[in-house]
Amino acid sequence: MQARFVGSSASCQPHALAESLRIRRPANAKPKQTTPRFRMGQKVNPIIFRLPISRDWSSRWYASRKDFADYLHSDGKIRDFLKKKLKQGAVSRIVIERAWNSVRVTIHTARPGVVIGRKGSEIEKMTEELSRLAGGKQVKIDIAEIKSPDLDAQLVAENVASQLERRISFRRAMKRAVQLTMDQGALGIKIRCSGRLGGSEIARTEWYREGKIPLHTMRQPIDYGFTEANTIAGKIGIKCWICKDTPAPVEEEAPRTPKAPPAPAEVAMEA
Repeated sequence: MQARFVGSSASCQPHALAESLRIRRPANAKPKQTTPRFRMGQKVNPIIFRLPISRDWSSRWYASRKDFADYLHSDGKIRDFLKKKLKQGAVSRIVIERAWNSVRVTIHTARPGVVIGRKGSEIEKMTEELSRLAGGKQVKIDIAEIKSPDLDAQLVAENVASQLERRISFRRAMKRAVQLTMDQGALGIKIRCSGRLGGSEIARTEWYREGKIPLHTMRQPIDYGFTEANTIAGKIGIKCWICKDTPAPVEEEAPRTPKAPPAPAEVAMEA
């Protein structure tokens, strides 16, 4: 038995039927905008965000296109070596400056005695090793002491990480760090820990905040630090933001010009 189609021969063809069922849109219609299903994170590193305003670069040098990659890898090796060797030295920041044939490394630390060593023995050993990592260039090491380590975000995060590695409760460590920082005169602090907190099976994130943390105000100096704690359950990441109290800039007064003495009053004399 053969199937019978009703209608013209053109409308009975499959492609013609599909074309007739398609919804026709006007020629000047705008394309439909679809919202993306997944969006990228919008977080910016607070230090990079404030580089031209209230922060400075950690590597200060200029290189040609041929030497740029070598200098960049050399800086990374120098920082990794110093961080590993001075793990107990409370090192917050390492600044590297390069000249024609010399490298100056400035170590910002809260324990300068541990970094220098007895009679400067540690400095001599580190100078030889850094000279090898820098390609045989002359290396000079400077030590800058941090007066208040409780106001340094990197040192606060490393302090919390060391407590977590000693199996101290993460809530107790975070609350104590917040209290010590606020007692030192900070305007605000925020600490965030992520991972298998307390050895739990499911990783989670917990944070504490006190005071104000204006991340979008570029003129407000906000210090940021990140480190990882190697616990038995796994790695725990610690992030710390500290809003420091800085005095408002004082406007310079214009130099005052001495005023001329007033002219004596004229008295009319009667004849």
